[in-house]
Amino acid sequence: MRFVFLLAITLCAQTPPKGIHPQVKEIVDGVSEERVSAIMKRLGEFPSRNTNFEEGNKASREWIAAQLKSFSPRLEVQFDAHKVTKQGRIVRDLDVVNVVATLAGTTQKDQEIIVCAHYDSLNIIREKDATPGSGDNTDWVATAEAIPSPGVSDNASGVALVLELARLMSKHEWPKTLVFIAFSGEEQGLFGSRGFSKAAKEAKRNLAGVFNSDIIGNDYSGDGRHVSDLVNVYSGDPMDSPSRALARYVREMAERYYPAMKASPVFRNDRFGRGGDHTAFHDLGYPAIRFTTPVEHYGFQHSAGDTFEHSSPSYAAKVVRVNAAAVSSLALAPMAPQVMRTNSGGNVTSPNLARGKGYDAALKWTASTGDIAGYSITVRSSTAPFWEREVYVGNVTEYTMQNLSIDDIVIGVRSIGTNGVESPVSAYVLVPRNFNTPAAP
Repeated sequence: MRFVFLLAITLCAQTPPKGIHPQVKEIVDGVSEERVSAIMKRLGEFPSRNTNFEEGNKASREWIAAQLKSFSPRLEVQFDAHKVTKQGRIVRDLDVVNVVATLAGTTQKDQEIIVCAHYDSLNIIREKDATPGSGDNTDWVATAEAIPSPGVSDNASGVALVLELARLMSKHEWPKTLVFIAFSGEEQGLFGSRGFSKAAKEAKRNLAGVFNSDIIGNDYSGDGRHVSDLVNVYSGDPMDSPSRALARYVREMAERYYPAMKASPVFRNDRFGRGGDHTAFHDLGYPAIRFTTPVEHYGFQHSAGDTFEHSSPSYAAKVVRVNAAAVSSLALAPMAPQVMRTNSGGNVTSPNLARGKGYDAALKWTASTGDIAGYSITVRSSTAPFWEREVYVGNVTEYTMQNLSIDDIVIGVRSIGTNGVESPVSAYVLVPRNFNTPAAP
């Protein structure tokens, strides 16, 4: 009760401005279902976009690059190639080629946001003499040559999202740099995204968020379920990882700008036994999430049946609007603050606890660059999935909540710009204990 009472009093103070930013609204409202549908249909018309099928893979990526170039001269479009030797699902030595379009930012151009999806497709052909239930009985050579391999829901739908956001967002300037990517080699083992993310890490690029859309093109499953107002947002552990913070942010922005659609965070990296291009970035410490329909149709997936006729462009357009709200907001937001881990006094000597005089919740953070209106502190129970309270504390870099124990809560801080757009929350997390150092009693 003390926790609730304290916050009730604190929340009587000034609250952070959470209005609708006109530029974000313009992007959300500008999403065209007709264009999303046309892109899905056109990509499905290529005989195959399988990474091993050189002719179709090359033709489809050239088409994607041409679309990106047509949107704006400010989009720098290039191919990003990574050599891969014959292995596993890769049936010969080849170049895995990504299509990358960069829209340079203004005041925070070193902070990059990636909007991505894989453009390669897959039509699995089984070995003729395979025994059912014998494990992976895929004939990967035959699969490489299989025609048709339309891959409309998986994943022309995701590419349609990337292209539609590139078209809309390239009409404006944004503080952060936006990078729109169509990856190849996903179906063979995330080769395109792993090559790109590894190079980004080696170059010490600052990625503020990776938004990966994969299988967002259908709203009904093989067992008859139909869901048209919800999209799953997957994010990797731990509970307050940068990826998890980004998933929570998407949920907030969807509620604000497109309440007709629910962005539902799923607190695991991906579906059981499955994977996607966001994983390549999350594994390197970048905030990365995946958007996927909650009703995949396994009867059509990875087969000749994944056609435009079996897809739901209207649902895909809704997922584009959810991404538009979150990506545009993040592109306009100030940088998230960095929570400091310093000794805060009292009888507690651990530098990993935000305690002030032993009984208070004391938080310090680094000042964010840019036009900052102030900061807010967020609080939730340690067992709650989402932030329950938010306290606007002004343009300061430290704040103490008196008589609030941190032992059963999670606490964080976010930046709020003068434009009213806020950053994701930086949570105060415990560092794994060094057992060579005795813990405080």
